[in-house]
Amino acid sequence: MHLVLILVAVIIFIVFATSRLKLNPFITLLLASFLAAFAFGLPLSEIETTIRAGFGNILGYIGLVIVLGTIIGVILERTGAAIVMAETIIKLLGQKFPTLTMSLVGFIVSIPVFCDSGYVILNSLKRSMARTLSVSPVAMTVALSTGLFATHTMVPPTPGPIAAAGNLGLENNLGLVIGIGLIFAIIAALAGLFWASRCKNMTSTELEQAEEAFEEARQHYGELPSAGKAFAPIFVPILLICVGSVASYPTAPLGDGLLYEILNFLGKPLNALLIGLGFALTLLQGKGKLDEFGRHTSKGLEVAAPIILITGAGGAFGAVLAATPLGSYLGDTLSTLGLGVLMPFIVAAALKSAQGSSTVALVTASALVAPLLPQLGLDSDMGRVLTVMAVGAGAMTVSHANDSYFWVVSQFSKMTVATAYKSHTTATLIMGLVTIAAVWLTSLAVL
Repeated sequence: MHLVLILVAVIIFIVFATSRLKLNPFITLLLASFLAAFAFGLPLSEIETTIRAGFGNILGYIGLVIVLGTIIGVILERTGAAIVMAETIIKLLGQKFPTLTMSLVGFIVSIPVFCDSGYVILNSLKRSMARTLSVSPVAMTVALSTGLFATHTMVPPTPGPIAAAGNLGLENNLGLVIGIGLIFAIIAALAGLFWASRCKNMTSTELEQAEEAFEEARQHYGELPSAGKAFAPIFVPILLICVGSVASYPTAPLGDGLLYEILNFLGKPLNALLIGLGFALTLLQGKGKLDEFGRHTSKGLEVAAPIILITGAGGAFGAVLAATPLGSYLGDTLSTLGLGVLMPFIVAAALKSAQGSSTVALVTASALVAPLLPQLGLDSDMGRVLTVMAVGAGAMTVSHANDSYFWVVSQFSKMTVATAYKSHTTATLIMGLVTIAAVWLTSLAVL
């Protein structure tokens, strides 16, 4: 029993340090790794080695992928490619179903671009559509924010899901994570869309206090790229990763000859994203392309650095837990309770609600449950993928006042805090519960 109490105490420390003391999550997780190692009684000679190995192992698989994915996202954001993606989707769907269109725009854009940045970029487009089509701005806000949030927490190459996949031993199977993640992200987005339809009578002052029209925001980017150029940097890597996963499937559907070798090579996440970066470079225009690329790279590294460090610290924390007798101690209890995918969800939701960051919740919860997968009955490829989905569902439950995304959504949409809680926060709660229900039902069918 004392092992469980130690684990609970360490989790409380993580939540308290990040939410109340405002300690950086990287430092918090690193300290938690040492505290757990001492408390669980790891030999002093092994503590430093275990933490260093855990930190290095996860970053060896995931670090460069996070960097490349982040740089691609920055380029898409700063060249106006995200706007082009949004406009293309609107042209394809038309304006008959504005909330559905807005949700899908967010869903696609947030695969490469962080949900916070995506919302800022697309807010003027959302406002313009709401004004033109006389649609409730609050309903449009919820549709956009939940569409963005769905893929942000569920679909690589967004850093959080990538880190979770790495912590759970799926770094070489990202294609499966992407495919399954898209399915559950659609379920999450539809749940958010349902709540958006219930928010039509809620009000905000957004349209009364319109800042800049969408056309003015559009002109900020200058000459915009074509739709093909805008979509290629993200969809080409995703396609390559998925095809590579198919090629390396145990039944060898594409054989084991030259075609397999080529597709397997191109489908490695690092190689695929490097190709995606090459496509992203075609978005740069004008004479100072190299200087512009340098600025975008610097910004990408600036954004990626804390995520990489947090991911590494999460890997160290997971390595410490794996080296303790906690897993074997909890084995019988967890097997008896039959929690399965519900445990990763509960842990992630508790962390998300307590400290606000979805990325921290994804990294920490996945590191925490990784050593317990055999006891939870999730120690298979599909079990691990569903664990990523469960953690992702928890990482969206819920977005409220301690989450920067909550304030981005509420402030840019000119909503009162009360309205934001009723609309955005409630939507994320519904998304999380519906998604984990779908994940749980799937686990009953396939595990």
